[in-house]
Amino acid sequence: MANKQTIVINGRQYDTQTGMPVEAPAAAEPIRQPKRPASTQSSGIHTKLQRSQTLNRKIVHKQAPVRPVAARPLVSSPKHMDISRSPAISRFAPHPVVKPLPAASPAIKAQPHPLALKAHQTVAAKRQPAPAPKPSQVIKNEAIAKALSTPAATHKKQSVKRRFPRVFSVATASLAVFLLAGYISYLNMPTISIRVAAVQSGINATYPDYHPSGYRLSGPIAYNDGEVQMRFAANAGPQNFTIKEQRSNLNSSAVLENYVQPKAGNEYDTHAQSGLTIYTYDNHAAWVNGGILYTIEGNAPLSKDQVLRIARSL
Repeated sequence: MANKQTIVINGRQYDTQTGMPVEAPAAAEPIRQPKRPASTQSSGIHTKLQRSQTLNRKIVHKQAPVRPVAARPLVSSPKHMDISRSPAISRFAPHPVVKPLPAASPAIKAQPHPLALKAHQTVAAKRQPAPAPKPSQVIKNEAIAKALSTPAATHKKQSVKRRFPRVFSVATASLAVFLLAGYISYLNMPTISIRVAAVQSGINATYPDYHPSGYRLSGPIAYNDGEVQMRFAANAGPQNFTIKEQRSNLNSSAVLENYVQPKAGNEYDTHAQSGLTIYTYDNHAAWVNGGILYTIEGNAPLSKDQVLRIARSL
């Protein structure tokens, strides 16, 4: 028994797992290398001297770079020159045709210039003798005959026509004066109305010289004993404000405590202008001057600058 995998029975090896006989491996034959010819061996190669293949740089010139030559297109076949020639083409230009000159027009007779003709006529008219003047008796008789031939109604119509422009001009002038007086009265109507209201109320009421643009005096000026009210309304919209003037014994501090603070609390501004103390809150204002309490109230969106300008103009 050679090893654990094989077993020898009767001089032959068997596999212990499969029980099959194990063939003995054949003996390896030696590898024979072919013989090389003597010319390929080193001894055969180096028996003869080899000629040097290196160029002699001192004798050989450096070659110039060769430029590539563009290939020319091949001509397939010559074109036929059987092109039809236009009859309009010729080697020499045709001889010009000379047109005959038009026949000379007949001579036109010279015409005098219009200005010269007019001057000649004027001179000829001056040279004619003037007609003899008519006698005074003939002129008088012609005037009498013309006056007798005109009817009397014509004279009346002419007199009426002459009087009518005068009447019309007088009426136009009177109407213009009346309209002018009415316009002046309309402009001064607020001043006249405030004077009447001041007399009736017993206080020195005044009309403001300034009111915001877009607002006008709405209705007559209302007045009571010791009080005058003016209402201004917007031209387009429901906004309005009222200026009220009433007799009062309050001073500036009393106006603040008794009138402004109960309505605005502490949300008010104080302005000192022209010796006046003006209190503004929202779009309202209140101040006292000369024993008169002035107030501005309403829903018009007036700015502080507009309110102060109204106060200064009263």
